[in-house]
Amino acid sequence: MNGMVEIVQPGIGTTVQDHGRTGHRHHGMPLSGWLDGPLARAANALLGNPPDAAVLELRGMGTVLRVTAGPVRVALAGRIAATCQRRDGSRSPLSAWHSATLREGDQLLPGPAESGCAYLAVTGGLLMEPQLGSRSSYWRAGLAGALGRAFLPGDQLPCGTWDLTDPREWRCRSPWTTNEGPVRVLLGPQQDHFTADAIAQFLSQDWEATAAQDRMGLRFQGEPLAHVNAAAADIVSDGVTPGAIQVPANGLPIVLLADGQTVGGYPKIATVISADLPRLAHLKPGTRVRFEAVSHAAAHRALLDEHERWQRWLASHETYLPSGTVDETALYASNLIDGMLRADP
Repeated sequence: MNGMVEIVQPGIGTTVQDHGRTGHRHHGMPLSGWLDGPLARAANALLGNPPDAAVLELRGMGTVLRVTAGPVRVALAGRIAATCQRRDGSRSPLSAWHSATLREGDQLLPGPAESGCAYLAVTGGLLMEPQLGSRSSYWRAGLAGALGRAFLPGDQLPCGTWDLTDPREWRCRSPWTTNEGPVRVLLGPQQDHFTADAIAQFLSQDWEATAAQDRMGLRFQGEPLAHVNAAAADIVSDGVTPGAIQVPANGLPIVLLADGQTVGGYPKIATVISADLPRLAHLKPGTRVRFEAVSHAAAHRALLDEHERWQRWLASHETYLPSGTVDETALYASNLIDGMLRADP
């Protein structure tokens, strides 16, 4: 029997996401999927889930969940914490990078995603009906099986159940973190639509993320970039991908994210490399960032380095016995009394 989690309060910007909907861009269907793949996989790793199991992507606050069939084990990854409200009315904190087991009637109240993006994994992953090979929400297409709309109170999310005979939980002492420093990019493919001074300016100034952002993309604010002429501000629409940085006639860059469209008619000054793409999920309004141009070889090396760093992190998580929990299996397996003593008065 599957576990079941009910949406009590939808919250802001909470969606179901997995690795994405590959192979359908020629139909005009975006990739979608999680904005920060390594962070989502870290949440799954805390529960022993397959790396690409569907999770909840938390982009705001206000989400409240209730277990209606369980028990269900959960884990948070990112700069976030939650409160477990038990059926008997007791409450306990749940920190990120720890798992917790919820029984039927228990509720989970996640706090705000402090960096703008965090993930909640559940036992066995969320088992929504796949659409075009993915469980990722994409509201603009209205994919019914993957909830092609915002959550509503009462929505049911099927998932796996957890065997309560094992009282140990999982934790990771060191959180998974993104790299710091400039966001690395490959220039082009239309960098010739910009003046040499504009290219230098693009790489030398700090750009501020604005509130004009969602899963489709985000706009930056700064000193506008100059095209070589007015006509260069438009191109014949061609393919775009997550990480593409378009610059329309106003000279202010727009970077495309997971739900970004498949074609676009603005020239692309650069594309964010794969290793740094997850960082874009955490550019809250007001965050400042600088771009750095790198070679294809450096971009490939960065991706290999990220994979190696991920493997080291994966080896660092461990099981532990929560405070106040009795490991009955270990207790009964122990030889507590050997023989009998007689104590005379």
